[in-house]
Amino acid sequence: MNRNLRQLLVSAGGIAAALALWQFIATGPMAGGPLPPVSATLAELAGLLADGGFWTALADTLVIALAGLAAAAVAGVVLGVLIGSFEPVRYATLAVLEFLKPIPPIVILPLVVLVFGPTTEMSWFLVFFGCVLPIIVQTVAGVHDADPVTLDTARSYGLGRTEILARVTLPSAMPFIGTAMRVSAPAALVITVVAGLLGGGPGLGRSIYQAQAGGDYPTLYAYVVVLGLLGLAFQGASQLAERRLLHWHASYREVLTP
Repeated sequence: MNRNLRQLLVSAGGIAAALALWQFIATGPMAGGPLPPVSATLAELAGLLADGGFWTALADTLVIALAGLAAAAVAGVVLGVLIGSFEPVRYATLAVLEFLKPIPPIVILPLVVLVFGPTTEMSWFLVFFGCVLPIIVQTVAGVHDADPVTLDTARSYGLGRTEILARVTLPSAMPFIGTAMRVSAPAALVITVVAGLLGGGPGLGRSIYQAQAGGDYPTLYAYVVVLGLLGLAFQGASQLAERRLLHWHASYREVLTP
């Protein structure tokens, strides 16, 4: 049997087992409780797919997450290259970056809500804040990891600073940037949902809060299923993009066998 097919069948079996366990718990030990059966959740999910409000909330979530991630990527790479290329700037910002790095976006959520209100801008800023710092840190590490021998060789051939940046520094930093983007992509989705759930921002997070407040548990878990599928899509898309962009790198280059 083909290896990929075997892995797919094993994954499908794991999903089926998880759904069976969920159905057993919902109809057995927790019957009549807040955990709805799989059948009720899937039926509610089918109803959501026919609801225009669901698609509006989904679109809001995707736009906020992707826009925040894109802005964080541009700002993070530019600042990371700047910080990593100049030692005085790197040492001047090191303490600030290390201080901000462990602070989760949810900590500043009350302040951001006070400034922006429960708006799209509030959610976007939280996504930007949560994604830009890891990208900056990884870009700085990638720039700093550039081979000094290669840099000296480029200078000896008369390449200017811009050419060295484009041909040596950025290619060296790309694997680090790719890792940061792969980690930040699902984080952007999570932050967007949290901003709606706790901050009242638009999107699926607000819909989840409304379902929870109304005690509509089948709808609540239907939204959870949607978010799980979105998380898989974000993770898969980021991995595919990383593999395509870094196909030349040794860690992604296919080994040819005779």
